[in-house]
Amino acid sequence: MKTIWTFGLFFILLLVHINSSKITNRQPPPPSVLLYSDSLTQALNELYSKGYINGFAVTLVNGSGPLYLKGFGYMDVAAKKPYTDSTIQNIASISKTFIGISLMKAQELGKLKLDDPVNSYLPFKVINPYFPEKEITIRHLATHTSTITDTKYYDKKSYVLKDDIPADKLKDLNETFNSPSSKTTLLEFMPLVLDTKGKYYKKKGFLRELPGTKFDYSNIAATLAALVLEQATGVPFDAFTVNYILNPLKMDDSGWYYDQIDLAMHSKLYSDKETELPFYELITYPDGGMRTTAKDMGKYLSELIKAKAGKGTLLNPDSYKEYFKEQLNESHFEERDSVFPYNDEYNMGIFMGHSGNGAIGHTGGDPGVSSLMFFDPITGIGRFLMINTSLNSQEGANEFFGIMNALGEYSAKLNQ
Repeated sequence: MKTIWTFGLFFILLLVHINSSKITNRQPPPPSVLLYSDSLTQALNELYSKGYINGFAVTLVNGSGPLYLKGFGYMDVAAKKPYTDSTIQNIASISKTFIGISLMKAQELGKLKLDDPVNSYLPFKVINPYFPEKEITIRHLATHTSTITDTKYYDKKSYVLKDDIPADKLKDLNETFNSPSSKTTLLEFMPLVLDTKGKYYKKKGFLRELPGTKFDYSNIAATLAALVLEQATGVPFDAFTVNYILNPLKMDDSGWYYDQIDLAMHSKLYSDKETELPFYELITYPDGGMRTTAKDMGKYLSELIKAKAGKGTLLNPDSYKEYFKEQLNESHFEERDSVFPYNDEYNMGIFMGHSGNGAIGHTGGDPGVSSLMFFDPITGIGRFLMINTSLNSQEGANEFFGIMNALGEYSAKLNQ
């Protein structure tokens, strides 16, 4: 899901530490790199001490693997359980980048084409009521130009509690969480919102724009893309990503549902420094429900960096070229920020954002969650950050972006 308004290990995890008993010809990292690693840890500890975030983890990577990886603070404040590089939590809208790779893989497998109409695969019809003659395509969904827009029904119905919780324990929370009994499948939920006969259907769920002509960030459209993939391949979206992304990259601690991960390693989430949120899920889980670790996301980010350089392993080079290609132009935007370095909506690949400064990646935010993932295609260095506390103040946002900036400051120093 979308947020933030468009916004060490004490030693670096180098390959010398992997299978070290078998590798004898590698040189230890230069002393300067170890010093930089310690300096970065000190800088991040200073930022953490500002006190607006309960726990977070970061990783700095290149195409070969991690340059820096560490957690800070607590995954469970009451129990004083440290937040580590193996702590699990949801990463919100960065999850959408997994939809993009999945679509490209499905196209490679001959199951769909990006320019196919979505209605070629759905058992219900999705039509912009203002332009009923214009087909909405998979590419439109993947570039946020479908004209499908999020409504209050999306915000109010998507979040579902993991367990039943008495209403009096929820009344002081700003978020709307629904009973576990309201959990349903993508195929059952999406027609409720997008089919003209659906219980939550509203014409205002579509822009008065021709599909394909205007950018409008849409969580519900992203979820629809995942449903189209399910219908086209005959494989549930979560299983498809396990088969074609998580397993190949050995992202062994990642998954979409609580029963796919080690719940004991899952961070508590907080709406502020003091208020713990209940565990929740998303009916529209493909748009924001990936649960993972900084260590696993480092593997994913390294794959993206390699892929942009033509050396990826999940997709063939042509598919990755399309995945990263800037799909839009100036006419698609009413306005856009070319200055803010973590704006992932300056242009779009296939669910992959581009900032005005040339960085590639995505942002994310949900109750108790904010995340950032970007890499520089020129230097081949990427940064990832996830936190377990909602950002409710400018000071909190400053701490959050300060962490990301510190990673950027040390990226070249650690990439030796």
